[in-house]
Amino acid sequence: MRPLSILDLVPVPEGMTPRDALHRSLELAQQAERLGFRRFWVAEHHNMPGIASAATSVVIGFLAGGTRTIRIGAGGIMLPNHSPLVIAEQFGTLESLYPGRIDLGLGRAPGTDQITVQALRRDPRSAEFFPDDVQELQALLGPLQPGQQVRAVPGAGLKVPLWILGSSLYGAQVAAALGLPYAFASHFAPDALHAALKMYRQRFQPSEALQKSYAMIGVNVIVADTDAEARRLFTSVQQAYALLHRGARGLQRPPIDDIETFWTPIEKQMASQMLRVAVVGSPAMVRAGLDKLIEETGADELMVVTGIFDQAAKLRSLELLAGC
Repeated sequence: MRPLSILDLVPVPEGMTPRDALHRSLELAQQAERLGFRRFWVAEHHNMPGIASAATSVVIGFLAGGTRTIRIGAGGIMLPNHSPLVIAEQFGTLESLYPGRIDLGLGRAPGTDQITVQALRRDPRSAEFFPDDVQELQALLGPLQPGQQVRAVPGAGLKVPLWILGSSLYGAQVAAALGLPYAFASHFAPDALHAALKMYRQRFQPSEALQKSYAMIGVNVIVADTDAEARRLFTSVQQAYALLHRGARGLQRPPIDDIETFWTPIEKQMASQMLRVAVVGSPAMVRAGLDKLIEETGADELMVVTGIFDQAAKLRSLELLAGC
């Protein structure tokens, strides 16, 4: 089995608050650390009632402060929303506080809707300069250069590991050109998975950061003692994707006994397409499913997303997954 890591969206379940969600995320990170998972990432999303990780660098500090060894990072920071200097300072501070444990994954999407983009004071054209912004951020985290007038304090010389995130061929090209590790968001956008991995590997240029290509892929994983229970737990995720089709944003919903009573045929088709990279079932089924996924993609690492409503079931899923 390849290395396993966790992407936690810090979901806010029905009946709970963002504070509850953040403390549940810390408990999950501590469980992942005990079980030997490699890293634990959170992601930048805005204006979403069901996701509590908008202030991503603050959440990373909270999680890193409550753990000791597991790598904590962003999966990712939506760089066009920010100046590279501010991100260098934030992650330089995190690296100074938790040395050798911080990852910085970078995406170019806004992580929200167009109205919220305006509230963020984000220029929609900013994404066009994403590769330049990544290189500026690299320089700010790299060694201080003679005559350099602007520096990240802390940040300069700390070389926080950068990742490029993507769900299309664009991110693969950027990661390959800059010689950076690449994480593909196949847990919700699987269509370009194989083409993106192929392009990334073919075009990869060795760099000071990375001599050989390194690809991680997202996968929805839910493990339970039985296949039937795992499928039931997965209905929370399926409901969320059906609600996307309705344009409805809300808190995480509990599982239901029969998902067919919830979604329409069109919603089922859309959700099933987006959730195509998912492995749900008992430990034996999940082990076989992950082995097959690794064989098909050659992924160096798997980033697991576990959208379970009940915290005890979520912790149990990680425990069973660690034994797969």
